Amino acid sequence: MAAAHSEERFDLLVVGGGINGAGIARDAAGRGLSVLLVEKEDLASHTSSASTKLIHGGLRYLEYGEFRLVREALIERERLWAMAPHIIWPLRFVLPQTQSPRPAWMVRLGLFLYDHLGGRKKLPGTDTINLARTPFGRGLKTARGKAFVYSDCWVEDSRLVVLNAMDAAEKGADIRTRTALRGARRDGAEWIATIADDTGERSVRARALVNAAGPWVADVLGRVPDVVADRGLRLVKGSHLVVPRLYPGDHAFMLQNPDRRIVFTVPYEGKYTLIGTTDEVWQGAPGKAQISDEETRYLLDTAARYFANPPSEKDVAWSYAGIRPLYDDKAGNASAVTRDYVLDLDGDEDRAPMLSIFGGKITTYRKLAEHAMAELSRFFPDARGAWTAGATLPGGDMPDGDFDRFVAGLQHARPDMPADLLRRLARAYGTRVHVLLGDAMTPSDLGIDLGGGLTVREIEYLRTREWAITAEDILYRRSKLGLHVPPETEARLTAYLAGDHPRLARSA
Repeated sequence: MAAAHSEERFDLLVVGGGINGAGIARDAAGRGLSVLLVEKEDLASHTSSASTKLIHGGLRYLEYGEFRLVREALIERERLWAMAPHIIWPLRFVLPQTQSPRPAWMVRLGLFLYDHLGGRKKLPGTDTINLARTPFGRGLKTARGKAFVYSDCWVEDSRLVVLNAMDAAEKGADIRTRTALRGARRDGAEWIATIADDTGERSVRARALVNAAGPWVADVLGRVPDVVADRGLRLVKGSHLVVPRLYPGDHAFMLQNPDRRIVFTVPYEGKYTLIGTTDEVWQGAPGKAQISDEETRYLLDTAARYFANPPSEKDVAWSYAGIRPLYDDKAGNASAVTRDYVLDLDGDEDRAPMLSIFGGKITTYRKLAEHAMAELSRFFPDARGAWTAGATLPGGDMPDGDFDRFVAGLQHARPDMPADLLRRLARAYGTRVHVLLGDAMTPSDLGIDLGGGLTVREIEYLRTREWAITAEDILYRRSKLGLHVPPETEARLTAYLAGDHPRLARSA
């Protein structure tokens, strides 16, 4: 995070600190390239922290014939789980047929393909159940009839982005948040780019430019002259609600609506249920998204259709929304727009290359990065080959990927630490929890607790190792502690980060 100097040179300049940008930076740095990543806000500050938090093949995409995308995503599920078992874990999904607009045979056929397209090894396959005879029916308004139960995975989405950025940095990449691309121009086989942070503007040179700006990919193209940009982008907003827990158990539901759209309900942060997502066309320039009244009503109506004790608007603990930058395949229905990705390369041996990323989804980010590097490979003939398929992310190197065994060992080694605190820290940081904890053996060793178990020791770890700067970075992206801490915590944290709380600072 050191200050830049004029005319620094890099092999690759990546614009965008979402999952695709961080994944490409990591892949490129591991191949031996010098990489600079610039992000105008925080890592994962928009789309990549506003997902439904699933690593999934996309069962509903089979209905639109997206077999290549689904197969690639299904292959990636278990691969990503093995890379980061602290932030990714299996989840069973219950798909009731009681109100399905699709016949059971069609759903079962789709699930048969889902089970067999991607070389599933560890995740359980599909079961057919009677809701009245299993615990999966508890909490439903109609706890009877046929349902299917299948597997996918959960992911802490914004942490996945941060871990990729950390791994990139540990392999030599320069990650600069709160740093914007002002413009770039070709100088023969190089790019001269102007970047800006709170200290001012400066120039850097790069042999290749990667435009991974997500919803802002067209904005970046507009800052670069002499680029052929004939790919279309379609912006679709997806919104979510967080409400008190709707049903017992650790399973999720995939709910089918009469309009054929689907909504997930997922166990969230222990005492909550996450409901989402919507598909609403976003008109105009990209920006900070918020859920609309219509989307709130749609999600609440879906919950009311299925659950015995549905939430009302006053029960909403939190909501969030993000803009998905989808490749425009001219589909009339926003739900039917492809989630596949397109890589657009402009340049040749005499014109410095620019690779723009259109579309994509969290599950396929690693494979997208591999494809991006394959597109750029002729410009970097000395770079090493693909390497990320079996490489764990920071904190993921626990024996056999066994998270529960790792937590048990952690609790045994630090018996005077609260078990729930150690489990939360292990979920966030994996084996890197040892770096955070250091020689701390009791809660008081971690410094003052600002609320909800957020201590000065953890704050300093996030500041020095994970690019966290603001209270929002810490409470809603590096963690979801914002849902658990008392109201005064955010103000205390903001004061501490600004250096305005000497008592807390002395405990650091």
